[in-house]
Amino acid sequence: MAALEESRAQRDELAGLNAELVETNQGVMALYAELSAELEETNRGVVALYGEEHQLALTLQRTFLPEHLPEVPGARLAVRYLPAAAEKEIGGDFYEAVTTPAGLLLAVGDVVGHSLQAAIVMGELRHALRAYAAEAHPPHVLLERLDHLLGLHHRGWTATVCVILVEPGHARIHVANAGHLPPLLILPDGEAGFLSEHGPLLGIGLPQPPATVHDTASGSRLLMISDGLIETRDTDLSERLDALRLAALAGPTDPEDLCDSLLAAFGAEQEDDTIVFAACLNTA
Repeated sequence: MAALEESRAQRDELAGLNAELVETNQGVMALYAELSAELEETNRGVVALYGEEHQLALTLQRTFLPEHLPEVPGARLAVRYLPAAAEKEIGGDFYEAVTTPAGLLLAVGDVVGHSLQAAIVMGELRHALRAYAAEAHPPHVLLERLDHLLGLHHRGWTATVCVILVEPGHARIHVANAGHLPPLLILPDGEAGFLSEHGPLLGIGLPQPPATVHDTASGSRLLMISDGLIETRDTDLSERLDALRLAALAGPTDPEDLCDSLLAAFGAEQEDDTIVFAACLNTA
């Protein structure tokens, strides 16, 4: 009888412990659910805050770019600029087109790096380029002055910039390139080739070689891009450049349509800031 009573007591004790365990588990699950909800709400707040900051950075970045392209008799210009994907930090890609005493100056550049500071440095370079261009310096001197500016005020930052000066009358162009992707010249007879002259990138204090002069004919087209258009993971750059050359050669002659067609052909894999800058030149 005593053994039976002891067994019942143990059973009751186990039942009580089980009830306590169930209650504890319920409390833990409730706490877990509460913490999960708080964490989800926090994550939503972080995502929203990042989205707001990213949008603010994009807005600031766009203020550093030209509001419009100049209207130049005998030249048709078009540009497309696409910022990096939303999950990426903003970059320092820029373009410029400005009339100068020496002719029409076209430029595309890229401050190396992705951050708000890269965009700020980009804005300074672009505005400095406009100021130096107004003094009618040769293209390679423009690049050397930008290099000096980086070394003086933004030590440690580097940039690539390609500058093309189109002479009045549009019969010749002067090309200076500080480490940027080469521009493409398409002649009206169907010849198309990259202008491969290269100098060192900006920010390392090295001199730039003088610009190379190329003859053009009425109807010649120029194409300048940033690396976001063609550089993707696990692809060969030379192959992508050749594909771009063929696509541009077979593409529309109108600069606006050409920019759109190239973005449609190459922009699907775009991960970085992308610039497509096209010009059609008619000689006087």
